[in-house]
Amino acid sequence: MLTNGNFQHVVKHSMAYGFVLSQPFSFYVDAYPMLQNEVLTQSSTLYYGQHNESVRVLQHKLNQLSYFDKTIDGEFGVLTEYALKKFQYENDLTANGRADNETINTILIIEREKHLRPLKAISKTYYPGDKGEDIKSIQNALHYFGYYKGELDGIYGPITDLALKIFQQDHGLEVEKEINEKTVNAIYAAEPIAEPVKESSAEEIKEVVAEPKQVTVEETNEPQQVKKTPQQVSFSISQLTSVAKQYIGTPYVWGGTSPNGFDCSGYIQYVFNSVGISLPRTVSDIWNFTKPVETLSVGDFVFYETYKPGPSHMGIYLGNGQFVHAGSSDGVEISDMSISYWKERYLGAKRVVIQN
Repeated sequence: MLTNGNFQHVVKHSMAYGFVLSQPFSFYVDAYPMLQNEVLTQSSTLYYGQHNESVRVLQHKLNQLSYFDKTIDGEFGVLTEYALKKFQYENDLTANGRADNETINTILIIEREKHLRPLKAISKTYYPGDKGEDIKSIQNALHYFGYYKGELDGIYGPITDLALKIFQQDHGLEVEKEINEKTVNAIYAAEPIAEPVKESSAEEIKEVVAEPKQVTVEETNEPQQVKKTPQQVSFSISQLTSVAKQYIGTPYVWGGTSPNGFDCSGYIQYVFNSVGISLPRTVSDIWNFTKPVETLSVGDFVFYETYKPGPSHMGIYLGNGQFVHAGSSDGVEISDMSISYWKERYLGAKRVVIQN
């Protein structure tokens, strides 16, 4: 979440700063995303029946994430509530239709990833006068943080140059005309919009999973006397990976559990069902269902912390530092674990277990 100081810092260095100060509150729904974020993070829980600017911003963000396609009018009605519940359900949140802090932070994290994800594909160095989709991605990212105020035209011209210069100054980078890997990485890592997770959070999750008593009592609610020792499941790894790769290119579909379209955990569940292994439906439940391993083997699960604290994305390890997974942008694909995006979000590896 933005602190007040960080928020003022971003606004002050935005080329829209003077304009922002002269506008009514309703301007925020049309402002750059970082400024909109402050409206939501400073509001109380939003729910059915309300009518205000914070609801307008919420509707706008749900629209940008393809959950809400109706009039953005600031009225929290049935359609807004339905869109929010759909978002909550898809992202493993309590689907109560209320925009509380957890829901708002999840929206902001996913929106941030949508704006910044294209930066991961940039590998070239660019100079003033260059054109193309990579330049447009950089413009969009700078707009997200409030540095770029102009048309996303994919042209490295004076407006892009000025926005880049101010960004570099603000982040202690050498001011230079070229857009290189260092600059792109700095833009991607700039100004996290969610409150940092306590350092112990991931470890606390792992400890709960590693303790059979805690998992059985707190997570599964099964009587203590039926607890049993986990054992590794035996199945054909080659068959598993063959099935997993068979669906590469399948589109991402919210709630999808079939070859017509998968979501993250729906894909994992389907692949393992194909080799005779039944798994829980959600990423968090699969995390709790499986056993931690220190050394990765083909067929193991790799877990990531993406849009919220704790395990929220996962894939199947294929060897050679690669894993296959169903991503929300490109559907089922193979990704490299060494890419900075995945390295920074890696929680750990686990293996399927059964009860004696």
